[in-house]
Amino acid sequence: MPAKPGERKLQILQAIAEMLEKPAGEKITTAALAARLDVSEAALYRHFASKAQMFEGLIEFIEGSIFSVIGQIESSEESGLRQAEAIVASLLAFARKNRGLARVLTGDALVHENPRLQARINQLLDRVAASLRQALKVAATQGGLPEGHDFGAHADVLLAYVLGRWQRFVKGGFKDDPAAAWPAQWPILAA
Repeated sequence: MPAKPGERKLQILQAIAEMLEKPAGEKITTAALAARLDVSEAALYRHFASKAQMFEGLIEFIEGSIFSVIGQIESSEESGLRQAEAIVASLLAFARKNRGLARVLTGDALVHENPRLQARINQLLDRVAASLRQALKVAATQGGLPEGHDFGAHADVLLAYVLGRWQRFVKGGFKDDPAAAWPAQWPILAA
């Protein structure tokens, strides 16, 4: 029985994510993707107009996953500092669980792709920084941060930390757990 259109699209995206999990980081080609799925390249293009559109599908999945978790954190956690801590921890855990998608988040998988894909990742990261800024503002109203605290700079440091841990994870062939030193590093980052 042939796969339904929505199922085939999901299979294509899952195959790309799995191919991106290889530490060697080979370029994803439609020929290799089609061979992996045992379909023709034309069959891929029945579901996606271009390879860039396939990557956009992955980015949409990443956005939905990350911001769903951030929304849950914001609604269930009252403490602004604990919100920021949980957001950063969830970003590190996301990369650990989704190695191929970590390559997309760091831009490693997008090097030879359409520049608009990196722009989408940049927008995603800007939204994450905005969520972190908001959590830090909440922390300040709760007395968790000093008056006059620079929320933007603090959020940038937290995001730079996440990006650095993701990058190390990806470039190290997925050997260095991005959250390995998190319990010891959070108190430094929270200060």
